[in-house]
Amino acid sequence: MQCPFCGQDSDKVVDSRSSEGGRAVRRRRECLACNRRYTTYERPEDVLRISVIKKDGSREPYDRQKIIAGLQKACYKRPITDEQILGVLEAAEEEILKRFDREVPSTFIGDRVSAHLREVDKIAYVRFASVYRNFADVGELINEATEARNTPGPDDKQGSLF
Repeated sequence: MQCPFCGQDSDKVVDSRSSEGGRAVRRRRECLACNRRYTTYERPEDVLRISVIKKDGSREPYDRQKIIAGLQKACYKRPITDEQILGVLEAAEEEILKRFDREVPSTFIGDRVSAHLREVDKIAYVRFASVYRNFADVGELINEATEARNTPGPDDKQGSLF
């Protein structure tokens, strides 16, 4: 493994454990050249080797990094940890694996991710939904925010959406 700090290819594994519900191995490594520590995750490559059917009918390989990037944007400056973001993604991936073998509609992915995100943070949910659902006008966005605000959640101390 190449060190992300100094680029050397010599390290030692300090700690190793299961992660992401047993679907990955988290390794804490220490570079032998610069002595800095970093974390790596090892996942089987074909866990989600399925195609995503886009809204226009085209297909592309499933890419979890695209979803993580979208979630990170939605959760920007919100009190949400990286572990919570991964939890949202893992819960959605679990549902995808249960229902689909080869191809999954992008709308299903967006629905499942947004549903799990809604349980974590309503503001982040509205942000994510505003991009994913591509609202036609401000009225649709306001309706979605109002519905999210009126739905009880695990953390209703986050304040008003308006």
